[in-house]
Amino acid sequence: MRIIIGQINPVIGDIRGNLQKICNVIVSGKDSDPDLFVFPELCITGYPPRDLLERAWFVRSAGEAIQFLLRESESLNAGIVVGAPVPTHRSDGKGLYNSALLIHQGQILLQQNKRLLPAYDVFDEERYFDSGDRHQIISFRGEKPGLSVCEDAWNDPSLWHRQMYDHDPIDELAQQGATIMINISASPYHLEKEKIRRQLICGHAGKHSVPFVFVNQVGGNDELIFDGRSMVASSSGHILMQMPAFQTMVKAIDTAQGIDSDVASDSFSDDDTAENMCQALVLGLKDYVRKCGFEKVLIGLSGGIDSALVAVLAVQALGPENVTGITMPGPYSSEGSVSDSLKLAQNLNISCHIISITNIYESFLKSLEPQFQNTPFGVAEENIQARVRGNLLMAMSNKNGAMVLTTGNKSEVAVGYCTLYGDMSGGLSVLSDVPKTWVYKLARHINRIDEVIPRAILDKPPSAELRSNQTDQDTLPPYETLDAILALYIDEGLSANDISEKGYDPDTVRWVTATVDRNEYKRRQAAPGLKVTSKAFGAGRRMPVAARLNLL
Repeated sequence: MRIIIGQINPVIGDIRGNLQKICNVIVSGKDSDPDLFVFPELCITGYPPRDLLERAWFVRSAGEAIQFLLRESESLNAGIVVGAPVPTHRSDGKGLYNSALLIHQGQILLQQNKRLLPAYDVFDEERYFDSGDRHQIISFRGEKPGLSVCEDAWNDPSLWHRQMYDHDPIDELAQQGATIMINISASPYHLEKEKIRRQLICGHAGKHSVPFVFVNQVGGNDELIFDGRSMVASSSGHILMQMPAFQTMVKAIDTAQGIDSDVASDSFSDDDTAENMCQALVLGLKDYVRKCGFEKVLIGLSGGIDSALVAVLAVQALGPENVTGITMPGPYSSEGSVSDSLKLAQNLNISCHIISITNIYESFLKSLEPQFQNTPFGVAEENIQARVRGNLLMAMSNKNGAMVLTTGNKSEVAVGYCTLYGDMSGGLSVLSDVPKTWVYKLARHINRIDEVIPRAILDKPPSAELRSNQTDQDTLPPYETLDAILALYIDEGLSANDISEKGYDPDTVRWVTATVDRNEYKRRQAAPGLKVTSKAFGAGRRMPVAARLNLL
């Protein structure tokens, strides 16, 4: 079967624009006489549409897009597989299916409704959809395509210690005689997920001795980043073709072809992993800024590694002409906070402004003197500086229409080493799912050829510079230790006792876990952050704020 895969970047809610992208692929590919065009899950609406699905007018508009495709298909020789929300026309339940539609010459030949609805991590499909009750097989172009939607392919018992669902739709399709599997997906990226997907898709193909076509969307939608990497596996369980990551592409594949020797190998070096994360962050940043209607961004440059990394990613995403740095020295800033920021700006060819906060900060202290007198210098005075900087950035944002990017990393955000309404102010938290140890890995990866990030920034001890001779390690454990404990507590969900039994100092573990819990209220007020690990703060980690964890 000759298939054209449309690895497109839908915009959530932009039904007209998404439909145009689908039609552009069809128009450009129809002369090559394919049997089938295949597009991603919910490509008509974009994924995830969330509570837009509760608006009747939105669902009607999606239905009108399907009617348009039906009319356009009347003169088309090939079939079209698209993903869309479809009303159930039942009086009970949610009232919608998440469906894959096989359209051919003005008719819907097959409506395959998603059966496995994920309700974990960032997924919340049981809130919006009813589960399909069965899978069907029809004959098309001499084949019997077995259609499935994303999660329907993810209950392979060989992949998980514990199955999430009591049935496997892919097994059922194979038992019904499917001669080719087609899975349309909106499968978000996290570190090394591509390995899991390859294992999954190749496993299904080899197990059932049928080719398997996996079509994934690409692009950033809010905190989620979709990496594409659509692929086709042969009936022997080998990759025939894999499309590039983090970019839109249209590609034709004939499932009768042999194995493509140019397909990337299953092994990934450290550099590949770092490059993947950089590309993911660049795509997520670019799409978030542009899909929110902005063109330019502002970054507070502290002379530290976090803001330096964000600046590099922003330049790669938006171009140097759309990135502005602002360095805001205060009474405790080192000389390098300004000079290193200016050197970075020069390397990146971005404009950089210097705005001193010293006089503003001193005016705050003078205004608060009656209330602060006879009290020691502490966090209140430190945070005034951060909040002055946040106000300056937001003022520049209002004046110039540029989005402020916040620069805090996952390690800091986890333990609240950040200031509400200060350095947390902004429209997007680029590094909120990147641990500090990974910040250094990404910086070294960026500098592997040329010294883009000045060496002085990489070498200096991390510091907020809000008091004399301050370093992060005055307050925090070493980042290697902190990140390891955070991974066990946040990603793996282990208790403090479980973590201590792995050899970590019990007092340190208790401090870290208690501090993570205590700072949930800060994270609830933070800017959205890009998800690049298996467990990010935000939609995928829903913890109570007004809580006290005191277990027996």
